[in-house]
Amino acid sequence: MDLPFHAPISRCHPNCLRALNAQEDYDASQRAAMLAVDLISSARVVFKVDREYTEYSAQYLVDNAGPKKESGQGEWEQGRGITMNDLVEYLRDIAIPNQEGELDQERPVLTVKDCLECAFRDGLPRKGHWGHVGCVSKVPPFASLIPRVPMKGKVLEAETWEGGVALLEKQPVGAKLHVFSPEIDLVDEGEGVYDGPAGPGSTYVGLRDVMITGYGKKVAELRICYKKKSKFIKVSLERVLTSLPKDGEEPQVIEPTGLLVDFIVPRFKKRRA
Repeated sequence: MDLPFHAPISRCHPNCLRALNAQEDYDASQRAAMLAVDLISSARVVFKVDREYTEYSAQYLVDNAGPKKESGQGEWEQGRGITMNDLVEYLRDIAIPNQEGELDQERPVLTVKDCLECAFRDGLPRKGHWGHVGCVSKVPPFASLIPRVPMKGKVLEAETWEGGVALLEKQPVGAKLHVFSPEIDLVDEGEGVYDGPAGPGSTYVGLRDVMITGYGKKVAELRICYKKKSKFIKVSLERVLTSLPKDGEEPQVIEPTGLLVDFIVPRFKKRRA
C-alpha cells in the first residue's frame, strides 16, 4: 500500500518551500541521512540483497534516527486502520504553521552511524513512500503503517585510511572530508585534485560527509554534496594537516591527519541463491 504523506516539492506547504530556499546547504543531519541511504542502496546491490539499485528514504532517517523519544513515537495501535477523521486531523495539523526553529530544536544532529543503526533497527521505507529531504511537515501519527523494507546487517567502522581501504575493497565507503574554501569550489568534476588549504586565504569550512568510490596511490575518488550540488572529485591522499585555520584567531593545532577521516559502511550478507 502506497502511503506517501507529503506531496512532491512543487506542491509543498509554503513553510516547507521557504525553509528549503533559505538553506545555503543541506544541514548536517540531512547530509548524513542522504549518505546513509546511498551507502545502503549501493551495498544491497553489491551483496545481492536487492536485484537492482533501490532508493530509500533519507528523510525517514532525519525524522527517526538518534535517541528515541519517550513519548510521541509509539506505534500506531495494532490492527487499527486509518479513518477519514485521522486524515482530516492530519491535514488540519499540517495547515497550522510550525513556529520557526521548532523542529530544529527538537531534533539532535545526526551522524551517518546514527542513520545506519536506525535503518538496521527499524527498516526503511522506499523514497516515494515518505517525505522528501528537508520536509518540515509534521509526520502523521499513522506513519508506522507505511511499509518499511527490513534491513539486516551491521555497521563497520575504521579510523585509518588503511582500514578504509580494506572496507573499500568490497563496497563504496562513507567518510568525512576536511573542507576548505575556496579550494573545494575550485575543483571541477573530473578535473584537478583537491589538496586542502592553499595558503593564508583559506577558510576552514568543517567536516563534510562523502562517499569514496575508488582510489589510487596518491588520490581517492569520491562524491561530495556541497552547497546543494553533488559532484565527483579527486582528493589527495598525501596531504597531512597539522592545524586548522580559524577566522581572526591563531590556527588550532591538531594531531597529524589526512584530509579523509572516519570511514564507515553498512555490511549486508549476500542473498542465498
